[in-house]
Amino acid sequence: MTVLTKAETIQFSIGVERSDEYHAREALLDRAMGANRKRKSSEKLRRGRKPSEGLAFAARNIDGTLVGTVRLWDVDAGGTRALLLGPLAVDPSLKSAGIGSALMLHAIAEARQLGHEVILLVGDAPYYQRFGFSAEKAGALAMPGPFERHRLLALELNDGALDSASGMIAPTGRRENSRALKAAA
Repeated sequence: MTVLTKAETIQFSIGVERSDEYHAREALLDRAMGANRKRKSSEKLRRGRKPSEGLAFAARNIDGTLVGTVRLWDVDAGGTRALLLGPLAVDPSLKSAGIGSALMLHAIAEARQLGHEVILLVGDAPYYQRFGFSAEKAGALAMPGPFERHRLLALELNDGALDSASGMIAPTGRRENSRALKAAA
């Protein structure tokens, strides 16, 4: 599904990520997040895995250029099936154009439609609170490696879905084909 959106003066569409966008996505992530992005604890949960089925999205401007990306990953959140959102990235030249918000709303709606109950992420609470994320429900969970507790946020798509969750977050998603990864690099 593609959604055409107009934010301020930027027209863009949101659709499913395409396999031919690998290099463009990696370059966008490097520009938006910097060289240390692959050292983050959340990256340990994504490494060697595919995004959750049907939950990798791209924002493209009117000429088809990739301008934003977001993916969700299957994880076990202390005994509860969940998704880990990230990274969310927008071309730095288009910050504040509404692309990040549109990607977030689209990703949340699609996750809900597919029957998922929980989305986790590591990020700035003031930005993500407007989408319903809070640190409160993630308080009994931990990330592998160093992380700032106040930045581990959760959104329950089904009230009470995290009530019994506690412990380490672990990857559960489909594994990447290592040959395909090497070919794309």
